[in-house]
Amino acid sequence: MGERLRRNSHALLDGPGRAPARAMLKAVGFTDDDLSRPLVGVANTWIEVMPCNFHLRRLSEKVKAGIRAGGGTPIEYNTIAVSDGIAMGTEGMKASLISREVIADSIELVARGHLFDAVVALSGCDKTIPGAVMALVRLNLPSLMLYGGSIMPGQYRGHSVTIQDVFEAVGAHAAGKMSTADLRDLEDHACPGPGACGGQFTANTMAIAFEFLGISPMGCNGVPAMDPRKDDVAMQCGQMVMDLLRKELRPSQIITRKALENAIAAVATTGGSTNAVLHLLAVAREAGIDLSIDDFDLINRKVPLLADLKPGGRFMATDLFAAGGTTLVAKRLLDAGMLHADELTVTGRTIGDEARQATETAGQQVLRSLSNPIKPTGGMVILKGNLAPEGCVVKVAGHERMTHRGPAKVFDREEDAFTAVQQNEIRAGDVVVIRYEGPQGGPGMREMLGVTGAIVGAGLGESVALLTDGRFSGATHGLMAGHVAPEAAQGGPIAALQNGDMIVFDVAARRLDVELTEKELRSRLRLWKPPVPRYTTGVMAKYARHVSSASEGAVTS
Repeated sequence: MGERLRRNSHALLDGPGRAPARAMLKAVGFTDDDLSRPLVGVANTWIEVMPCNFHLRRLSEKVKAGIRAGGGTPIEYNTIAVSDGIAMGTEGMKASLISREVIADSIELVARGHLFDAVVALSGCDKTIPGAVMALVRLNLPSLMLYGGSIMPGQYRGHSVTIQDVFEAVGAHAAGKMSTADLRDLEDHACPGPGACGGQFTANTMAIAFEFLGISPMGCNGVPAMDPRKDDVAMQCGQMVMDLLRKELRPSQIITRKALENAIAAVATTGGSTNAVLHLLAVAREAGIDLSIDDFDLINRKVPLLADLKPGGRFMATDLFAAGGTTLVAKRLLDAGMLHADELTVTGRTIGDEARQATETAGQQVLRSLSNPIKPTGGMVILKGNLAPEGCVVKVAGHERMTHRGPAKVFDREEDAFTAVQQNEIRAGDVVVIRYEGPQGGPGMREMLGVTGAIVGAGLGESVALLTDGRFSGATHGLMAGHVAPEAAQGGPIAALQNGDMIVFDVAARRLDVELTEKELRSRLRLWKPPVPRYTTGVMAKYARHVSSASEGAVTS
């Protein structure tokens, strides 16, 4: 295929001096014909530890078949993944956000080390999705990302359930509202097979966001994991990357400031996960695009909440797909004048062209019309105030409570807060504060679904608020402020809080404050001493030394 399509690999494989490289590749089955074609990396995040990525070996074979059909030679390689749902509530959860950086680094390194001409990245669980895209941005090769798709809903006593229901059932069980036998029955039915968690949690949020960003083909990510059509989509993605190679269409031409605004709008209108703030900020940084935490609030103020999706709503990701999918979401935003329609996507068409192809299933109730939104503004807000000078993130999809004033119950680690909920020590009106769980302080900024799920399961979801410098799962709902910045480990105001301090949430005013004078806050912080680092060696310590604030995407530098 000529050096134009083998822009990188010809230097690896052509000429007498490259005989050793060819010899080693022939040892694993590649032929001279294979090595005369463009080399396309298939960056897989398959792992056996979780349903989200378990089926990606099957999909990678289809992607590779598409690459071969398009005239390329696929070379599959793997990277790591950490299951948020499995690690949740344990020390292991600290590895999750850190894994995003390792995933990005490892995908980038293999592609650079072997001079691939193009890349297809396969993702599944939460951090594999942004990690893969961050790598593609750095490499700037013709490339795309395909998400493995959502799990099907579980069936429990006649209704659909997700892993969210299991986390909340733990709280109900602790409160004496659910028997051990019923909890086990739910556990046995919540996750019926491969695929990522089934609500508009972080995985499905980022899958939609990256379709709107243009780096995933519109409509492909939303096909459920075990739907037979997913194999066809994977084959098409393999062929598509060869088209990108021929057109020399690269991420730098697709991922623009306007494309990032499209991605934020998609998160806003679908009531997506607060983790989208971290991940889109990180992608923007990799692309050298100026994007701030305040941009998320500006866009959410304009975009209506239309999707009635869990955790705050009624429906699953598979229901959205059946209703018309992400293309229908794009059409709604296009019709509302809230989509930058001329932005390119990996299909070679603009996102406006993709949106105009939408079809809507008659009678669907998942995605509201523009004339009948769930809320007139998006599902996420950014609060600032004397407790969060750099900002924090609150998901407002699924609940109506916009204010709360109550006494702080302060915990320096997630486990202590969870124990307090389990032992019925949290009362209506309290504000649960969990600190030293930020990017540096954790390290790794753990998600708090164990605690938030237990609070909801205990019947306190509408009467208790929570704030943390850690993160939330996309399955979290209720008045919960995450990503409080600066974090406690950096001497942020959250470090000065004491039990009984009165904390005020005012969502309409975009404020999170403690009723202390500036003088008292400064006085407490002067006496504050940073805690001894939990890790002094290894990847955790290295991450803590280099990670930025959550308000900047918790990226390493």
